[in-house]
Amino acid sequence: MALATLAGGCFWCMVKPFHQFDGIISVISGYSGGHVDNPTYEAVCTNTTGHREAVQISYDENIISYQEILDIYFKTFDPTDNEGQFFDRGESYTPAIFTHNDEQKQIAETVIQKLNDAKIFKKPVSTPIITYKNFYPAEAYHQDYYKKAPAHYAAYSEGSGRKGFIKSHWGEQDA
Repeated sequence: MALATLAGGCFWCMVKPFHQFDGIISVISGYSGGHVDNPTYEAVCTNTTGHREAVQISYDENIISYQEILDIYFKTFDPTDNEGQFFDRGESYTPAIFTHNDEQKQIAETVIQKLNDAKIFKKPVSTPIITYKNFYPAEAYHQDYYKKAPAHYAAYSEGSGRKGFIKSHWGEQDA
């Protein structure tokens, strides 16, 4: 089992895209990268803890690779916006790839370079690659939110602009 820790704005929208792939063992919503131990959602939203909303993905490397994880990841948010995502603004909603080792860092750099070379986005990918230091699972009510409140989740994805952005860059996706 391997781990990938990724931030791409609201963690609610970062779970569903991964659940549909073979080799994904779990996708946990949480907080990563900050300087406060065991932060709460309310604390992270103040943008004073240094944490980003993120997901931690456990996966079987024999079935799905880290590069495939990143290929999915980059189709879930706007990797050119480092001030938040869609109508969620501030540090806690900024994207990041938290690498667990040098191999993940190298793969992330390569994937970003390929995206920039392909000019898929109007601006270059600016998602930072950060060495992993921590991850704290979010409160239970945030886990698998798209299953618990599908109507609210769908309205949020559409209303925030996330779904439209994804469709305009990648075609029809199950966001």
